[in-house]
Amino acid sequence: MSTTTTHNITTPTSIPRAIARAIPSVEQDEGVGARVRRSIGNMAVRNFTPFLMLDHFRIDPSAGFPDHPHRGQETITYVLKGNVDHEDFTGSKGTLGPGDLQFMTAGRGIVHAEMPRIDAEKDGNLDAVEGLQLWVDLPAKLKACEPRYRDLRANEIPVVTPNDKVTVKVISGQSYGVDSVKDLAYTPVWMLDFTVLPGGSVKQKVPHGFNTFLYSMDGEIIVEGRKISKFTNIFFDTEGDEIHVSVPEFTPSPARFVIVAGEILHQEIVQHGPFVETSFERILKAFMDYSNFTNGFERAKGWASEIGKRMLF
Repeated sequence: MSTTTTHNITTPTSIPRAIARAIPSVEQDEGVGARVRRSIGNMAVRNFTPFLMLDHFRIDPSAGFPDHPHRGQETITYVLKGNVDHEDFTGSKGTLGPGDLQFMTAGRGIVHAEMPRIDAEKDGNLDAVEGLQLWVDLPAKLKACEPRYRDLRANEIPVVTPNDKVTVKVISGQSYGVDSVKDLAYTPVWMLDFTVLPGGSVKQKVPHGFNTFLYSMDGEIIVEGRKISKFTNIFFDTEGDEIHVSVPEFTPSPARFVIVAGEILHQEIVQHGPFVETSFERILKAFMDYSNFTNGFERAKGWASEIGKRMLF
């Protein structure tokens, strides 16, 4: 299943999508000692199908996300600064560096850990790790699939520069005629990382039948006549086929933002912590399976990650 399917996005006349909501992303505690700005998966925006959560995270070397389970969703982790180690009960392990991504399908069940890598050559590397983590719902028919990973390294990501003021990393989907690497996730998702210099503008096509949001990471932008500051998530209406963004001419620095779009799933979302199902009964079953080491969680019995043991107290 390709994340770059066009889905009939070409129309005779392009219509910009209007802003439905703009939500500031407020920092909060998460995991063990980590700080995140959560703009999906909170009281303001519980979900935005197929998206379940968006965290802009900052992890100090003494913090992290030790062993924890998932079921019924996919996660996309995008490392902006630093290095993140991951390890799970299937034996998979590795490290994501700056600009790398991991597409993880939890499916019927997985237990893993995500921890900042400490660089011994730099006296413990006290710099925090920064990145984005997006949770994406799985179609009901795929919730019982086997877990899998798809890593995407920074040097594998196509980059397009439509003009001298705009640079786009085409992580997943299509931008200005350039396609991403295929077969990264089961649920069709577009993810595009923009850097726009002062005076620059963007007209990004998005597929029909997809929900779309823009998360601003740095600088100041204008969207549909509204001035948007960093750490704001903009949710768009479904009508229209383009997102229009500009950066004021006289702002002191470039703007950086991601535009993310995902195919709308017409199904119930019942979420409790790391488990995402389509009914309350299935959520109860997920907790029972995890507690009893059954139906996908067999390998959790007696397993503990090595990286989770490095928590500093």
